[in-house]
Amino acid sequence: MVSDNRTLVIEFIILGFPNVREVKLLLFATFLLMYALTFTENVAIILVVGMDYHLHTPMYFFISNLSFLDIGYTDVTVPKMPPNIAIQSQTISITGCFAQSYIFFFLGSAECFLLTSMAYDRYLAICNPLHYTTIMDRRACLWLALGCWLAGFLAPALPTAFVFRLPFCASNIINQFFCDSPPLLELSCQDIFEIEVINFVVGTIVLMSSFILTMISCIFMVATILHIPTAEGCSKAFSPCACHLTIVTIFYGTTIFMYICTKTIQTFDFNKTVSVFTLWIPQF
Repeated sequence: MVSDNRTLVIEFIILGFPNVREVKLLLFATFLLMYALTFTENVAIILVVGMDYHLHTPMYFFISNLSFLDIGYTDVTVPKMPPNIAIQSQTISITGCFAQSYIFFFLGSAECFLLTSMAYDRYLAICNPLHYTTIMDRRACLWLALGCWLAGFLAPALPTAFVFRLPFCASNIINQFFCDSPPLLELSCQDIFEIEVINFVVGTIVLMSSFILTMISCIFMVATILHIPTAEGCSKAFSPCACHLTIVTIFYGTTIFMYICTKTIQTFDFNKTVSVFTLWIPQF
């Protein structure tokens, strides 16, 4: 009987935001506008960096890669949000759900590694300026970027493979606005402890390793900046460092909270808010 029930789940229902009927049109317009602004902003960055020879530097090369990631990061989730709000729920096939989940975590992992590479680039520029152009040449930049994309692609492979094998018969309603792993696991009618451990280990390795390396680079940068004798030179060096540190703090803070913190301090409804915060705030 259980086996028969399992075959019934051929698609999932994305619950989205069921409690926003009063402000549905406002929320619909807000998400649509923010998506358009984010897409336009990132495309503009890529085009400007590509066309302006003076911006063909390692820092702007990594920023272009980050813009590509951000476009994919939002495209895989956000376009479904306005229709989701308009009709209160939206169906998605099991294959489509797993594809969305994999691409989302692939791009998220790649962004973690890319932020680490950007921190390393700024570390070399500030702490080792005389050898910066020799170390961070075109070839080194390409290899670093390729490594970030490849590591990001491989990181979710094992967790997704295990989730894909799960039978789903408890329900088909995902309490999120996209196919996120935690609410998806809750729908399985099989014990998910091992998969939760795998997700936790992989997530911890990706997030904490990149976060620690990024923080180490930032600490060395701050220490070097504090030894700059002139206020003007200190301000000039600290400006890109402060911007990068702000993005890193927001991105890692919200992501670690969502995917590493224990269930006792999480609710899916609250995680929706954190997810929106993670998607949008770093873009601006």
